[in-house]
Amino acid sequence: MPELAEVEFIRKRWNPALKKKIDRVLLRGGSRLLRGVDTDLLAQTLTGATFLSSEAAAKQMLFRFSGDAWLGIHLGMTGELKLQTPDYHPAKHDHLVLYTRENALVFSDFRMFGRIQFSVGTEAPEWWSSIAPAIVSPAFTVKAVADFLTRRKRAPIKAVVLMQERFPGIGNWMADEILWRAEIHPKRLAGSLNESEIKALHRECRWVAREALKIVGTDYGDLPKSWLFHHRWEKGGVCPKTGVPLKREEIGGRTTCWSPGRQKMRPTSKS
Repeated sequence: MPELAEVEFIRKRWNPALKKKIDRVLLRGGSRLLRGVDTDLLAQTLTGATFLSSEAAAKQMLFRFSGDAWLGIHLGMTGELKLQTPDYHPAKHDHLVLYTRENALVFSDFRMFGRIQFSVGTEAPEWWSSIAPAIVSPAFTVKAVADFLTRRKRAPIKAVVLMQERFPGIGNWMADEILWRAEIHPKRLAGSLNESEIKALHRECRWVAREALKIVGTDYGDLPKSWLFHHRWEKGGVCPKTGVPLKREEIGGRTTCWSPGRQKMRPTSKS
């Protein structure tokens, strides 16, 4: 599933159509990606509207149009945004196509785990405004992280770092990268982290998010070979810091990779 930086890169694929008028809207009728959407309102509002701006937050994208129109897209596992020529004919898995004079803006998703949302209004809709503060924002503080870990104290830290209500945009590979850099075993209970470990977790969350946005989010560049990312699924992969063979196991419902030589499992208090 695309994570923070991948979503930031993908949402810019439609940007060549900024300031252009939408001449025609095509929606795939009955698509579950459009559940809860007034499709007639979407088509009527966007036809003739101008594409004003785009932005990303967490794993979601927002596209603003004239007429106070808000279009939200969540890519799910297999969603894609594409920019096609204006004579483009929709394919089987295209759920939304916005035609301008110069381009066709396409959202496709063959596994249909994504979602389309739409609202009209002067204020941001709840589905956008309720997204947790970005990890790179000032609102993502050590205290906010510590308080959240306290509320999830009996859950493994790997599962907690994947919770979007505090760690928006973090997915499986980023969570592994963060915990590896912070030297925290993914099975550690969230409530077992001490003050210095919480500060390390906060620091590495911000660092990994910032660097991923800079490298991947800008032009889908390759992350440095020094990152765990490149070694997570290598056969016989070893920790790039210690040279110790990496371990893999399902933790919190997700396949997880960590370095036993760097991420030590500490005794947990029974209290």
